[in-house]
Amino acid sequence: MKNPARIAALIIAPLVLVASPAAAQLRPLVEPPASAAGALSGVDVFLINEGRDASPVEAPPTIQTIARDGTALTLELIRSTADVGPVAPGGFARLRYRLAPLARPAEPRAAIARAEPRGPAGPGEQVTTSGRGTASAFLSRFEPFEPTYGVVGTGDSGAKVQLSFAMQPFASTGPASYIKVAYTQTIFWALDQPSGPIRATTYSPEAFIDVPFDESTRLSLGYRHDSNGGGPATSIDINRLYLRVNKTFALGNDWRLDIAPQGWFYVGTQGIAGDIERFYGNGALGASVEQKDGVKLALYARGNPMTRQGSAELFASYPIKRFGVGDIGLYVFGQAFHGYGEALSDYNRADTHARIGIALTR
Repeated sequence: MKNPARIAALIIAPLVLVASPAAAQLRPLVEPPASAAGALSGVDVFLINEGRDASPVEAPPTIQTIARDGTALTLELIRSTADVGPVAPGGFARLRYRLAPLARPAEPRAAIARAEPRGPAGPGEQVTTSGRGTASAFLSRFEPFEPTYGVVGTGDSGAKVQLSFAMQPFASTGPASYIKVAYTQTIFWALDQPSGPIRATTYSPEAFIDVPFDESTRLSLGYRHDSNGGGPATSIDINRLYLRVNKTFALGNDWRLDIAPQGWFYVGTQGIAGDIERFYGNGALGASVEQKDGVKLALYARGNPMTRQGSAELFASYPIKRFGVGDIGLYVFGQAFHGYGEALSDYNRADTHARIGIALTR
């Protein structure tokens, strides 16, 4: 039977009661982080005006909330709200908080109830047990990165499987908390051929610094390596230094828009792909619009304006639980690609493919 305390924590996590002059009219709602580590880089807090008159924003310097893993957190306001205008009736102000540096997150309530001897969960080491024995990790520092999914198409589209995650290597609330590493692997499976071979694989590790510029803007500076895993005669290796900016716009009713332009330049060798700039170019644009627990549409486009060659990839997803089949934590996921280089080994070949399947993250 599920622990009642954990269930209660998950239910009340979005609601934060704040004793402030504006609390009578502005009701604060927190988008709860997964854990204490997830709050290091920032948490969105919405002050909703439920009154009949415009209300000034008087945000408290700190607030209390509960992460989705049940950990009690103290959050601090990232910057002053002096430049935030009054909130109209029925409107909201979007603020940015983060984990207070001196706060010591309490042990998750579910872990207290179980009284397990393994030590605290959440930001500390977590131990799991399976048929192969026990394994330990600081799981709270892992997070989704690019979508993780498996999709299938007709004809030569075959199947496409992608695994992607990012992690914060250092448990810190200071500058080291901005350092992240990520890994993405994309596999193309030729189901239209008799033996069903793996047609191509792209391996993409990267390291970057991810800094919150303000409440709705993040700036990333990093290095990415893409490889097809080939030998000396077939190797394609791309090394890029990039700068990416993500701007988030709250659209209301749990809708949000993200715009992420990115630019890069190439360093090092490129294997047999000495002309890859003609097809990949030096920049890309990502954009997505989504409703929390609803539909999400995302587009990623890159290319070279000089050669007019590039590509665009579209993603569409929807939580399966919205079909009334229970909360199984998966998404119906559609993916379509047009242009050059869906697989790195096809960087100079144009293709058009559409596939549908299931995603773990989006």
